[in-house]
Amino acid sequence: MEIAGRRFASRLFVGTGKFASTQVMRAAIESSRSEMVTVALRRIELDRPVDEQDMVAAIDRNRVQLLPNTSGARDADEAVKLAHLARELGGGNWIKLEVTPDPRYLLPDPVGTLRAAETLVNDGFVVLPYIHADPVLALRLQDAGCATVMPLGSPIGSNQGIRTAESIRIIIEQARVPVVVDAGLGAPSHAAQAMEMGADAVLVNTAIAIAADPQRCAAAFAVATVAGREGFLYGVSSGGGHTGGWNAASASSPLTGFLNEEQR
Repeated sequence: MEIAGRRFASRLFVGTGKFASTQVMRAAIESSRSEMVTVALRRIELDRPVDEQDMVAAIDRNRVQLLPNTSGARDADEAVKLAHLARELGGGNWIKLEVTPDPRYLLPDPVGTLRAAETLVNDGFVVLPYIHADPVLALRLQDAGCATVMPLGSPIGSNQGIRTAESIRIIIEQARVPVVVDAGLGAPSHAAQAMEMGADAVLVNTAIAIAADPQRCAAAFAVATVAGREGFLYGVSSGGGHTGGWNAASASSPLTGFLNEEQR
């Protein structure tokens, strides 16, 4: 998969919030085999360059693309300010754009997100916006020059899985950039479902960070992401997975012929 000219072998992106310690976070990232790791700017100390901070130093930046995010921004202006701050601190041009006015539900503001995206693209950023599963907004963001679109499966941290499947399918069908399903993926099966639908990647944080064994959980998500992608590539049949099915049974063995032979 390619985003803004960079190739990624892994289609599992991970976050860095809610881990019990930096050591646990590092082990989980390594176990996930992720090559894209997002970090909230509100967790970065503003008096030191990004590379000198403990949390970032725990990430192998030779292998992993660091993706600062604007989590906590309540409007477009705050998001733009945070993105520029990240770049000034050495975080680079890549930014995960989040504009969430309501701190309770953390649902993205579509108007503010589009406005901030247009500004940041013009300012030379590689913008990966977190959005509602809104096919029209996804097209507008692509037109604005965003490198991906990142529709939510369900609210951030809810672990409810994919509650927006039909809208995500439309976004995938119309997409000209990679589609990354972000937020609400609480189990490896949710990641597999997103990939079977044709998503290019998934982003997972809370499910891994709060797991009893984050390292094993990260490995499970990695395997599920690969399995889901393979299912999409071979063409998951209409009789299996999350793509529908038949209303009647269909025997896999020719039992009628066998019984007729027995009666002779």
